[in-house]
Amino acid sequence: MLFDRHLQRVRFYLKLEKFGYKLFLKPVKFYKQDDGGMKKKANCDVDLAFHLMKERDNFNRVIVLSGDGDFLPVLKFLKETGKEVIVLGRGARTAKEIRQFAGSNFRDFEYLETKIRYLE
Repeated sequence: MLFDRHLQRVRFYLKLEKFGYKLFLKPVKFYKQDDGGMKKKANCDVDLAFHLMKERDNFNRVIVLSGDGDFLPVLKFLKETGKEVIVLGRGARTAKEIRQFAGSNFRDFEYLETKIRYLE
C-alpha cells in the first residue's frame, strides 16, 4: 500500500514535469514528540523563498502551494515585477493577508479536491 502511494506520487510528479512544471521537492523530516508520537515537518519556507527569487527570471507565472503569510513579501515582489502569482492553499489554514493578496488567483485545495479526481 505504501509503495503504491509512493509510485502514484512519482507518476504524478513525472507528469507535471512532462507538462512543463519545474518541481523542487524536499523530503519530509520526522520528529519524535514527547508523547512518543511522530510529527512530520518539511521546513521548506526558506527553500521556497530562495528558489522563487533565484528562478524569477525563468518564469512568468508561479503557483505557490502554501498559504503561509511569511511568503507575502516575496509574492508581492514577484507580482510587482510582472509575474502572475497563483496561490494554492488549504482554505481555513491560509493566512488572511495571502488570500487578500491573491484575490481571484487563490485556489483552495479543499474545494479543488471535490472537483479533481486522478483517473488512471
